[in-house]
Amino acid sequence: MQTEIKTITIKIGGEAGFGIKVAGATLGKVFSRLGYDVFDYTEYPSLIRGGHNTFEITIGEKVSHHVRPVNLLVALNQQTFNDHLRELSDDAGVIFDPVKVTPNSKNLRQFGVPFTQITKEVGGSDLMKNTVALGAVLAVLGGNVEGLLDLIRSTFAKKSESIIGSNINAARGGYDFIKNNYKEPFAYQISLKPARDHLYLTGNEAVGLGAIAAGCGLYVAYPMTPSSSLLEFMVKAGSKSSVVVRQPEDEISALNLAIGGGFAGVRAMVGTSGGGFSLMVEALGLAGITETPVVIFEGQRPGPATGLPTWSEQGDLRFLLHAAQGEFPRMIIAPGDVEECFYHTAEAFNFAEKYQMPVFILSDKNLAEGGRTVSTFDQKKIKIERGEIATDEQIASAGKYLRYKITDSGISSRAFPGTIGGEHDANSDEHDEAGYSTEDAHMRTQQMDKRLRKLDAALKEVPEPVLYGPANASLTLVSWGSTKGPILQAIEEMKGMSVNFLHFIYVWPFPTPKTKEILLKAKKLMVVENNATGQFDSLIKEKVGRVPEVRCLKYDGRPFWPHEIIKEVRQVLENK
Repeated sequence: MQTEIKTITIKIGGEAGFGIKVAGATLGKVFSRLGYDVFDYTEYPSLIRGGHNTFEITIGEKVSHHVRPVNLLVALNQQTFNDHLRELSDDAGVIFDPVKVTPNSKNLRQFGVPFTQITKEVGGSDLMKNTVALGAVLAVLGGNVEGLLDLIRSTFAKKSESIIGSNINAARGGYDFIKNNYKEPFAYQISLKPARDHLYLTGNEAVGLGAIAAGCGLYVAYPMTPSSSLLEFMVKAGSKSSVVVRQPEDEISALNLAIGGGFAGVRAMVGTSGGGFSLMVEALGLAGITETPVVIFEGQRPGPATGLPTWSEQGDLRFLLHAAQGEFPRMIIAPGDVEECFYHTAEAFNFAEKYQMPVFILSDKNLAEGGRTVSTFDQKKIKIERGEIATDEQIASAGKYLRYKITDSGISSRAFPGTIGGEHDANSDEHDEAGYSTEDAHMRTQQMDKRLRKLDAALKEVPEPVLYGPANASLTLVSWGSTKGPILQAIEEMKGMSVNFLHFIYVWPFPTPKTKEILLKAKKLMVVENNATGQFDSLIKEKVGRVPEVRCLKYDGRPFWPHEIIKEVRQVLENK
């Protein structure tokens, strides 16, 4: 009997080097073209070669995050079956090659498919087993193979006809084998959904598109998971969009180069991860004291030190908030999904230039590398605001240009190199209004106060957090960044329960008056974070004066699953 379902989760696993991620992303594109909401999640070890890789896809009519348990497992080796058996639903199925895998569980619907034999028959390499598996997946779920075949043709368009033909035959082979040998329908079936205008992107791809839409002229990065794919994307897309992309010799050079670009008037962005940003901290202080705009993308992964290089966490919020010696303003924006990655990356460039300070885009591996279907972005929403820029005429009228002029707003006009009369000193020492180094106590105090006033102005402009659900709920979930997805997915399953969700994208400066009011009036707060110490929870205590009643923390390198949040919420509401 077919199960009444809202989502289907498929997991593909096998040895690294056999195209697990490519196969999974291809399947995601097929489902996306069928009209489904798709959310994918990949796991891989931090090894140069070898190890166990998986790719997980959740599909449905409305999907905010990947969902457990897994309903269909594609086991390309025995380890996949052994390691992930406990993740499967009671009515799950497993697709496997009987020559390679022995599924020692009688409770599963078993689909034995001779991957190796079919691959040999079509003249393909051993790597083509995953293509056979993709055809088998579509047959098991009751789908049509033609969408997959069209995708193979477009994906391998630059390859030889023999490679394209072998892959098409491999996919057909897996599909036909299921159709010919397994007549009883599987519990989970797909159907064609209404066509819609959408994209299937990772968070990093959306960040890159947002930067390009905002007029980024310089992207600088030294590779480090999970920000490396953003560098790869900018290399491919940047050449088509007049973005200069550079990979310097190390991380501190990367940020210094981006600061140089910002000083010259170019919208500049640098990409890194926690370990790489550790090396950039001295340069960050240079951006602070010279009041040079720069956007910094930081993809979080578990630390300290190298930690878990290819896994996910939200452990760097406090680090970014206090990084570099001394005190100076900065902004931290933590997108929660792919759409927010696009729109708020574009907005980050505006804030950086208007307030002449570093602005962070704080992501994590879960969001950075996770793919999702989204509505096509509306580029008309992107507005370019460059802040106060001094012109030749303005400087001539003023008689003297003061780069660091004391103003009520804390913002002084910038003069780009080549502006007549706009010559000034921009160095790492404290300075007077003209930019000359000084150790005068009064001027030091004035310049510090001037810089910090910019945060007060920015706080009046930052968007408020979004409240999902009823205003007077018994329990308010509070979170930031990528935990948005699993929380929204959990709320979808918790209809009828008195719970709402306050999602923060702009986590610093914090809090706005409205935010403070919401947090103080909430009946009970539960802060949900992917870290061990409750870093945003501590900000609420410090800046709002409210002690959240419940902490829901996870720090094993994996994101939250919706069912984990549902379990915590039920316990809180039942014990009220």
